[in-house]
Amino acid sequence: MLGGAGLLLAASPAQAADISYRTECIPPPISGLPAVQGTTVVQLTAPAEAKVGDTVEVVWKTVEAASKNPDVLDLDKDTVKPTGTIKVGGAATGTLQMEGPRQNPPIPKNSAMVLPDMKGTLKLEKAGEITLTPDAYNINVSKPISTDTKCSPKETVQPGATIKVTDGGGSTTAGGTSSGSTSGSTTGGTTSGSTAAGGTTSGSTSGSTAGGTSSGSTTAGGATAGSGGGRTDFPGKEVSVHFTCTSPGPADIASKVTINAKKSGGSYALTVKTAKGVMDSPAALPAGALKPSMDVVIGGADKGSVKVTGPANAAPLEQGKPVDLADMTGTYKPGASGKSTLSPGTLTIDVTLGGSKINIPCKVKGSVTPSLELDTTAQQGGASGSTTTGSTGSAAGGTASGGGLAATGAEDNGTLRALGLVAGTAILLGGAVFTFTPWRRLRGTR
Repeated sequence: MLGGAGLLLAASPAQAADISYRTECIPPPISGLPAVQGTTVVQLTAPAEAKVGDTVEVVWKTVEAASKNPDVLDLDKDTVKPTGTIKVGGAATGTLQMEGPRQNPPIPKNSAMVLPDMKGTLKLEKAGEITLTPDAYNINVSKPISTDTKCSPKETVQPGATIKVTDGGGSTTAGGTSSGSTSGSTTGGTTSGSTAAGGTTSGSTSGSTAGGTSSGSTTAGGATAGSGGGRTDFPGKEVSVHFTCTSPGPADIASKVTINAKKSGGSYALTVKTAKGVMDSPAALPAGALKPSMDVVIGGADKGSVKVTGPANAAPLEQGKPVDLADMTGTYKPGASGKSTLSPGTLTIDVTLGGSKINIPCKVKGSVTPSLELDTTAQQGGASGSTTTGSTGSAAGGTASGGGLAATGAEDNGTLRALGLVAGTAILLGGAVFTFTPWRRLRGTR
């Protein structure tokens, strides 16, 4: 049969033996899981002999993947697509890109992964013996979101096939389908089908009820706003904050944060802004999947915290692209009179997929300068020493200018965090991470 403009040879296949090698597989970043160690068993098939100028087909059969589908989620039919790389050695050097179709039988939980064969074509340009050695491979799963598990050898791998190339027949120019070259340059076929996922665990999702963290009086320079003279708008100062997040979120987030206030009666409508592109999305997420919130820490004369919440992402998020968190709003009702400070506190990112929620708290690392200082007057049911939800909350008669979103799930925060991390991670990763992960260890972290 023909491959591009070159003759594609598949006759007289080499007798290929199984090649096994220790492998490390890296789960998707959104999983927060450690690398997995396993063994890959591969069988390569290629013509035993060919001539210079021939284009040959190479087949990679995965006899055994380095890991299996964990005991979390059944994988649907035709959701798994492998891609990989073969090292070309001997009389020629280079790499050959391999690709398989998105084709698989249903794969039950806690069972072996079944991967379709990968194929690639190689243009032979030099005489001699050419060796083909399996190398790294990638497994993309398209549901419930597109994610990639990247696997690479952890030891020297033996060649899986050898082609004896003899002189003869002029050099036929291989057309666009050639996915490799023995001339030393690595030419590529199509790369992994993973447009992957970008679930951004970047913003913050509510769930962490920073219960009344009393942040003493960090008096360093937030914008100072008096309450006299009929003034209602109080812009805050932009301050730098370093957040440390728990799994499965990003390890660290560094951002500028500004807290603005608008007075309404005795209370203040707060708006918290973060810098643009605070993090890169580690996976592709649909619209409405990511929602941020923050516990604004009250210091100075008053004590406690106020939860502010932002809307979910309006547009889908692409993997590896910067993520902008929506402005977060809530209502602060003072519980003490005097100069009260407002500082950024725990940022929370909620990722919701398929009705399940992953809650990712990101705590402030080190000290932070207050963004705003207000001359407050104590209100009945005000915040002094307590945590309010930023809307109706526990503060009696609190105005709802922060929106009903700020109060959702506050009472059951601890439960949501525990269930969100386990159930949500199961939904996201059941079809995404092929690993022997001890899931009971995850449950034990609740």
